[in-house]
Amino acid sequence: MNTLTSYMLEQTKNILGIDSPTGFTGRAAAYVMEEYKKLGYEPRLTNKGGIFVCVSEGAAHGRTGGSASYACPAPENAPVLLEAHMDTLGAMVCCINERGRLMLTALGGMNPNNAEAENCLVYTRDGRVYSGTFQLQNASIHVNGSYNDTSRSYDAMEVVLDEPVAAREDTEALGIMAGDIVCFDPRTVVTSSGYIKSRFLDDKLSVGILLGYAKYLKENQVQTARRIYQHITVFEEVGHGGSGSIPDDVAEILSVDMGCVGDGLSCKETQVSICAKDSGGPYHYEVVSALIEAAKKNNIDFAVDVYPHYGSDAEAGLRSGHDCRHGLIGPGVYASHGYERSHIKGMENTLHLLQAYLG
Repeated sequence: MNTLTSYMLEQTKNILGIDSPTGFTGRAAAYVMEEYKKLGYEPRLTNKGGIFVCVSEGAAHGRTGGSASYACPAPENAPVLLEAHMDTLGAMVCCINERGRLMLTALGGMNPNNAEAENCLVYTRDGRVYSGTFQLQNASIHVNGSYNDTSRSYDAMEVVLDEPVAAREDTEALGIMAGDIVCFDPRTVVTSSGYIKSRFLDDKLSVGILLGYAKYLKENQVQTARRIYQHITVFEEVGHGGSGSIPDDVAEILSVDMGCVGDGLSCKETQVSICAKDSGGPYHYEVVSALIEAAKKNNIDFAVDVYPHYGSDAEAGLRSGHDCRHGLIGPGVYASHGYERSHIKGMENTLHLLQAYLG
């Protein structure tokens, strides 16, 4: 494993180890900000809590900064914005039931079928942290004759705290209240065969890749043709992560998110996926074509797919009114929004496509 791959993998594991469901991303943002600074960049925190940084001024722009007019550069020469998100799925306490257990509401698309029996942490507003397990109510098969027939929903499930509570008042005495954040154990494992297994590879794996690309640019003093910005967003899982902090001179947004792996799709975990269309419609034809051409010319292992149930930060930027071309790439990830799996080769192929496409 080369040094850059090791760096991307290590950063991915570190970020996965920091709980950051949508709306609770401050600690993860602080970590990523510090990593950009260590690499020699000058990141800034957006008002939403995301991270914005210019990683290359671009040969056409020099180091004078400023915003370019849309009438000036052609889209293929104008600045590009790379986006990945560090917010994940999670939950929030919506009430405490009479037995002192926690009823939840989802943050993003956290499916209760995929979270049953998962260990979790509860973060209170005053800084206390409690552990627990997300279980079906009356969870013992030896007691509950309807166990197999019960639909797993947030109404039928609860967090059983690892505290001696028997009533609502006992839990309230711990300082727990509605609005507290519940974070699920990522269970990160890297196998000897190169597979990366964890919750929340969507999209912390791509945050690690963008940090790797930033490291590559800095250490090799790469002079790219275009100015390149990176935006690590924090509200992607609820649809508006990429809808702000887009500089006026940006003519292209490239979302670096997970590539879908599943029935009807051709992508494998070892590949980089290029998305031609998702539930929001087609991605920009010229951008998709240029990504495919770059992959082919550089012998990068890739797949082109249509994602049936998907939306990206790039689309959020267009819906907010920005006049940009847009694209979507990412390492192949199996079992999205569940216990996900990718591969080191998928991570490397995504980096190689960024290098081939942008410099």
